[in-house]
Amino acid sequence: MPGVDGVLFYTDAMPAQDCVADALRLEVLGYDAVWLPDLFGRELFVTAGYLLAATTRLRVATGIANVYARDAMSAAQAARTLSELYGGRFILGLGVSHPQAASARGHRWEPPVQKLAAYLEGIASAAVNAPEPPSAAPIFVAAHGPRMLELAAKRADGANTYLMPLEHTRQAREILGPDKQLNVVLPCCLCADAAVARGVARKGLSMYLRLPAYKRQWARFGLDDHDSNDGGSDRLIDSLVAWGDEAAIRARIAAHIEAGANRIIVLPYHAVPKAAERPWDLLAALAPGAG
Repeated sequence: MPGVDGVLFYTDAMPAQDCVADALRLEVLGYDAVWLPDLFGRELFVTAGYLLAATTRLRVATGIANVYARDAMSAAQAARTLSELYGGRFILGLGVSHPQAASARGHRWEPPVQKLAAYLEGIASAAVNAPEPPSAAPIFVAAHGPRMLELAAKRADGANTYLMPLEHTRQAREILGPDKQLNVVLPCCLCADAAVARGVARKGLSMYLRLPAYKRQWARFGLDDHDSNDGGSDRLIDSLVAWGDEAAIRARIAAHIEAGANRIIVLPYHAVPKAAERPWDLLAALAPGAG
């Protein structure tokens, strides 16, 4: 459907052949890109190269690469190499993540905007002694607060937002201006049963409900600790997750596009507990050209 062009997939626990099968299926459905998070499983850029080698049209993005996990020169080398070897199909998403992730890697947490600004400068000034790719990898910054969005507007091709209400999309567009790309990562659950859908959403959001950075941003939109404690209020869940029938999910996507998003990156939630595969019914319904 218009505006939906990417999918965020967690692949660390999957057999390699299943990762490839899923990427190929997304390619057939017409999705433009698959976004891969940077956790503590497979190395992110290696995985991106593996999926790029297995596909022909699909773009592969880091969503996002933690700037504490590798230095700027390494990121510049990886982005340029993958773009060169795979016809410009690589996208570089960057972010500071959270203090817990930095300390787990043995790093001292630094002021986020300062840290990312220096990192972007390091990438821009990196002298990579390798052939030019057909096109440079676009760079998107994970940005929620105004200062990080301002940095994305000045130093990147755009921003990615994640687990933010609709009003945040409007404000992000105002800060980014008209010429930068705004990618909204939107959890979606194809389920019209409110209790089931919210239960699935609460499970998917559980780790984020404890993170101060998200709590601070939600509070800017009237979603305080009463909403983020005890598994999350219905109000919080409903503001962050698109659930319901196909029409309801399409309406939420359209609202984000109207508010200023250029692209929606779907984070698919499965309404069937312990389902063995991804919710392909949802992904087929939302695929570019569907509907």
